[in-house]
Amino acid sequence: MTPRPVALADLPALNALNNRHAAAVNALAPSDFAALAGVAFAARMIADAQGTPAAFLIALSHATPPQGPNHAWFLAREPAFAYIDRVVVAEDQQGRGLGRLLYADLAGLARAAGLPMLACEVNLDPPNPGSMAFHEKLGFVPRGEASDPRNGKHVRYLAAPLG
Repeated sequence: MTPRPVALADLPALNALNNRHAAAVNALAPSDFAALAGVAFAARMIADAQGTPAAFLIALSHATPPQGPNHAWFLAREPAFAYIDRVVVAEDQQGRGLGRLLYADLAGLARAAGLPMLACEVNLDPPNPGSMAFHEKLGFVPRGEASDPRNGKHVRYLAAPLG
């Protein structure tokens, strides 16, 4: 399975996949999901053999207008970056390395664009220990913490240099 750009026809299925994982990534209305993908630095997905979305990633950059308080946190502190706004792997596809594939794909795109780092946030409350462990294995280090005023989630901001 190889990451590829998200196409317009993919958006409904990806939005449904996103919303099945709302506790981790926040639900979005179809129009909001499409708008986010439309302003993304990278909107990438992996499909299974039948063409069903297996995983996706949406990343913003320093050049993207603020897309919520977590993206804005990095905009206020970093001159250049690729910010992973959301990454979702379908339940039946988890444990197959698709998240790593999407992150490696994004790192390549970011390096090609001259960006020095990947950035993201992970929920501390409610806790998301699987995501935290995943990011630590990929070399992400803490940069700060905050509470999201939209939903009360407490998050840790993480960054990984692209050397």
